[in-house]
Amino acid sequence: MIKFIIRRILISVPQIFLLSLLIFYLASLMPGDALSGVLDPNIPAEALEKQREAMGLNNPWYIQYRDWVVNMLQGDFGRSYFQQQPVLDVIGDRLMNTIWLSLFSTILIYLIGIPLGMLSGRYNDSLLDNVITGYTYLGFATPSFMFGLLMVLVFGFNLGWFPTSGSVNPKLDPWTIEYFFSKVYHLVLPSLSIALIGLVGTVQYLRGGIIETKQKDYVTLARAKGLSEGKVYSRHIFRNAIIPIAAFFGYEIAGLLGGSIFIEMIYAYPGMGRLFLESISTRDFSVANVLMLFYGFLTIVGTLLSDIILSIIDPRIRIK
Repeated sequence: MIKFIIRRILISVPQIFLLSLLIFYLASLMPGDALSGVLDPNIPAEALEKQREAMGLNNPWYIQYRDWVVNMLQGDFGRSYFQQQPVLDVIGDRLMNTIWLSLFSTILIYLIGIPLGMLSGRYNDSLLDNVITGYTYLGFATPSFMFGLLMVLVFGFNLGWFPTSGSVNPKLDPWTIEYFFSKVYHLVLPSLSIALIGLVGTVQYLRGGIIETKQKDYVTLARAKGLSEGKVYSRHIFRNAIIPIAAFFGYEIAGLLGGSIFIEMIYAYPGMGRLFLESISTRDFSVANVLMLFYGFLTIVGTLLSDIILSIIDPRIRIK
């Protein structure tokens, strides 16, 4: 296992390098630069060009890329010219909010999705199964932003049960019980909006796995030996049917961290997804490039995590 992890990390190094090269090159093709829309338009063109020259913005993209990589290797990820702060400080303010949102969404996806998938697969073709699969088909067809808008309209504005913006009550002091509960309270609606759409894949994977597994010969043999239906499902069917879900767990975590952009915009939630769109619109490429590299790194880590979890759950897979 240790050798496998080390080998995968070594393989990931050139992947991250190529990803960073692609990200920086594509960003260089976009119109404008870090100074566009930030400085006073009344500043003379000569002064503006002098500033660009001092910042190295007139250098070829590959020279700028080399400087960017060298600085990152030294711990300097650049500076946000729009917010006038180091990039790590800008991202750090939003990173924990996105982690909290992804964590709550993941918990809800599995707390709701796994029981629904088990019920749908165990009682397939029943009325209960038809209701659950009908919801999953609706979930596949419904864009996340439309579902988020519906949730915020009903439970935020009409019923007033939950806040519709922000991540915490700004009047509370950090590291207090009230602050923690305010965080959770602000997380309920956006995390539910993500989870109720995100769980449809989990339900369908688990349902299909259970229906396929309960027709296997070893399940028939277990029933012939006199095992109760509950033990047949817990020991044989569920353990094998959950393998596809475990295989995609790492991908799902990475996807939630990077894929909650629309929900963050709808709920005015100060997370990394919203920061990414803001950095693109303001041409704050020093922030946008680091965020894209971070999302790519999460995908690579998610792949590794999925492989490790899969090897633990399925003893037939040996990772050396």
